[in-house]
Amino acid sequence: MTTAESASQPPEPAPAGEFDLRALLAERGAERYELHARHLNHQLPRMLHTIGFDKVYERAEGAYFWDADGNDYLDMLAGFGVMGLGRHHPVVRKALHDVLDAHLADLTRFDCQPLPGLLAERLLAHSPHLDRVFFGNSGTEAVETALKFARYATGRPRILYCAHAFHGLTTGSLSVNGESGFRDGFAPLLPDTAVPLGDLDALARELKRGDVAALIVEPIQGKGVHEAPPGYLRVAQELLHRHKALLIADEVQTGLGRTGDFYAYQHEEGVEPDLVCVAKALSGGYVPVGATLGKDWIFKKVYSSMDRVLVHSASFGSNAQAMAAGLAVLSVMENEQIVAGVRATGELLKSRLTALIDKYELLADVRGRGLMIGIEFGRPRSLKLRGHWAMLQAARKGLFAQMVVVPLLQRHRILTQVSGDHLEVIKLIPPLIIGEREVDRFVDAFTAVMDEAHSGGGLMWDFGKTLMKQAVANR
Repeated sequence: MTTAESASQPPEPAPAGEFDLRALLAERGAERYELHARHLNHQLPRMLHTIGFDKVYERAEGAYFWDADGNDYLDMLAGFGVMGLGRHHPVVRKALHDVLDAHLADLTRFDCQPLPGLLAERLLAHSPHLDRVFFGNSGTEAVETALKFARYATGRPRILYCAHAFHGLTTGSLSVNGESGFRDGFAPLLPDTAVPLGDLDALARELKRGDVAALIVEPIQGKGVHEAPPGYLRVAQELLHRHKALLIADEVQTGLGRTGDFYAYQHEEGVEPDLVCVAKALSGGYVPVGATLGKDWIFKKVYSSMDRVLVHSASFGSNAQAMAAGLAVLSVMENEQIVAGVRATGELLKSRLTALIDKYELLADVRGRGLMIGIEFGRPRSLKLRGHWAMLQAARKGLFAQMVVVPLLQRHRILTQVSGDHLEVIKLIPPLIIGEREVDRFVDAFTAVMDEAHSGGGLMWDFGKTLMKQAVANR
């Protein structure tokens, strides 16, 4: 073999070294909560211990986890939406094995690899009114990119956002975060302005000031699962464009099929955002990735000359592993008709839960689209339950929802979440691959928990007393 031929061959695998991941996990895995308490966010294991969520999951596949005893747990949380295809989808796994085995010359910084262009092409095929893509590493980076691009393209400083919105936790995206609990103590932030979701008059008043670059909006808010009113996005877009401002759709959680269309804004005819942010499910649950899609003129204004070629970039953006995962995810979505499945399963789940509202006085509302569903609890009518409810509300709003989430996990092995701090709402964002079997399991378990809650006694209300004491102690 010549020297040139030798140089063109991929290197031989290195001999096994001293690092053995499986051995390390076998030796130290039992210390997981102790290690976290000592070296990471010490409040997380404390919180998990308090509510009984300190489980030890041994493995996962699809929409399920298993513990060491072989018990299965249904995942209705999907890693806050990251696990759109469930865990360890074989197509995504193979793509990642393939890209590692290809020994690509990745992240040289001074070439153009094919995978980013191919993934951008596939994403833009679902977004025909958009032209270009910037790849970062997370949802908050996708939002940061959109904020910067909107400001630069319009030459204006101010971004409008909706009350109760969540767009990320880095400083720029935190400036358009509608929850004070996340913002407190991190000032000064950017001088952006909140408007109520659905309030077109408030939007028009702010636009008249002439300094607005864009409105950023979640078509369905993650906090509380509140959907933009019918017609709002279309009219908001018209108002923004009339005032030479942009519409940014944050589809980090709602995008890639979550709501029964590829993007949630597509539920409303005529809506064509100028910038769209995606992340979470695009990763396949493996490699962090975020993407900001936008119109050609916006990108050309930001990258207006060769001197500005790196004016906005990301060190790990467009890396081969993330691009391969994203391509595999889009392939699975098309080949397995994920979006159509979400629409059907979401309608089944929502209709079955909605049918329970008349049965349970503590159940106030079921809302959402596709497989993004909010279950809201409210003040009961009967005197006995009103007394229990009032005590919980006095201690801390949101405790009843937590009382429902805990027995769903402890007794029925179903993982869910309270939709936000001080909210009596449970949010369901399961893997997009669930079907009728998982709907049956969740509805049966939820019915059992609500039956107990309406009995006015038992272990559930005993746990409520524990939560009340904890809430009062933390004041």
